[in-house]
Amino acid sequence: MHATEASQGSDLRGAVPNAQRLLWAGFTAILAAGVGFAIRGGILDNWREEFGFSALQVGQITGAGLTGFCFGIIIGGLIVDKIGYGKLVALALVGHILSAAVTLSAGSPDTAYQFLFWGSFIFAFANGTLEAVANPLVATAFPHNRTHYLNILHASWPAGMILGAMIGWFLDDRLGIHWKWQLSLYLIPTALYAVMFLGQKFPRSEAAEKGASFVDMFRSVGLLGSAVACYLLSLFFGDILRNFIPEQAAVAGYGIGGALLLAVAVMTKFSIGSLMLFVLFVTHALVGAVELGTDSWIQNITGNLFSSEQGKALFIWTSAIMFFLRFCAHFIETRLRLSPIGLLFVSSVLAWLGLQLASGMTTFPVALAALGIYAIGKTFFWPTMLAVVGDRFPQTGAVAMSIMGGIGMLSAGLLGGPGLGYCKDRFAGEALQQANPGIYEQFRAETSSRFLNIPSSEVYGLDGQKIAAARAAAAAATPEQRTALEADQQGDRDTLRADSWIPATMAGIYLLFLLYFASIGGYKRVQMTS
Repeated sequence: MHATEASQGSDLRGAVPNAQRLLWAGFTAILAAGVGFAIRGGILDNWREEFGFSALQVGQITGAGLTGFCFGIIIGGLIVDKIGYGKLVALALVGHILSAAVTLSAGSPDTAYQFLFWGSFIFAFANGTLEAVANPLVATAFPHNRTHYLNILHASWPAGMILGAMIGWFLDDRLGIHWKWQLSLYLIPTALYAVMFLGQKFPRSEAAEKGASFVDMFRSVGLLGSAVACYLLSLFFGDILRNFIPEQAAVAGYGIGGALLLAVAVMTKFSIGSLMLFVLFVTHALVGAVELGTDSWIQNITGNLFSSEQGKALFIWTSAIMFFLRFCAHFIETRLRLSPIGLLFVSSVLAWLGLQLASGMTTFPVALAALGIYAIGKTFFWPTMLAVVGDRFPQTGAVAMSIMGGIGMLSAGLLGGPGLGYCKDRFAGEALQQANPGIYEQFRAETSSRFLNIPSSEVYGLDGQKIAAARAAAAAATPEQRTALEADQQGDRDTLRADSWIPATMAGIYLLFLLYFASIGGYKRVQMTS
């Protein structure tokens, strides 16, 4: 098989008669995932109060929602070209229904943790399986304008987040409806996507249509691309094993990652893989860290700098911007004459600028502007990266797209979220220690923080319970409490400033890509030939 390049066009037609039906079915499926994700995030405090969970237990339940997604999208992406899209949609549907059954069975405090943990894992696995279907399906159905339609597909995620957040705001905060009724509502869009996919004929990916084997699809990923995924999986398994063999966990994790990489080497006959795809994978790890990692912290940060309700309002504001702009990718590409790489470069610069401005925000209007700029920047990252892989590496079928999605989610869960938490501990502790060492000793957390469990990175942040008590005291807070609160807020600002250098790094990578494509005649879509 050979590959030829074709210029980017403005053809918005689908390659199959039911392309639009498949697009909106995929849209509704990811919408269901977003609604369920947001509702679950909003009822974590309900679970903690009802079952007496520790913060660690709540964090572990939340973590199951990330790891489950990774396994769903990677496993689904590896097998979808062989078993077909329809079977994976059915598996995801069963997963969503089973997740509801398991989660809603939580009743006794003695067993609730297990039901909620595995319910979250199954839910996330179903979400990942759906994305393993939807991304290559839309890329195959609309081969002439993947950037536009993948952005439309992923507009469903912020739409689901908005709906889920509003459901929680109204039913929980205003009406006090029990969390089980709130959670059940995600089954409505679940039923809708099942109906929309029912009876549809699914196209095969370009690679599968040309008769490419699984090994053929994997060769472009090769050792270089697999090394990125295996490194993150090593960190994941190391974290899991730390509960059982704390001293040997890291070594065991790297052993598992190394064994997986060796399996890839044998399967592909030691194919090195594409250097470009390797760089795209590394860059998407940065995307996961700055987009999903920041999203996991931003309500906490804005709620601390302003109020809890203002934090929720800002979250809905940024999600609404993402939703509407993801319908405009084609307009931006054609009117501004930006290639997908050009769009990613501009987005990175805007994300850097927005986070820099957000680090200094002191009023709600400034927060709206700063986070609005950041939201514009992050809007196009995830779907446009998938489009670039689809455009440039059609020979990988669904494999490269799904591995990329898994890398982004693993990075968010292992590097982005924990990394920002580490930065907050480090910067808040340093700010209070510099302001008043005596007060720092009063508010210092008992447990240290380490990034990636590196001993030399050990720092001590501030005690969360003491900071919460200081915040609750409001006007009655002591001078020591007010000093600690100011340091805690300074930690948030410094964290946002540090976070801004991730999209700055991405901008540098995209600039190198722009120069490369300019040297070979411009960005073009690759087509497979027999």
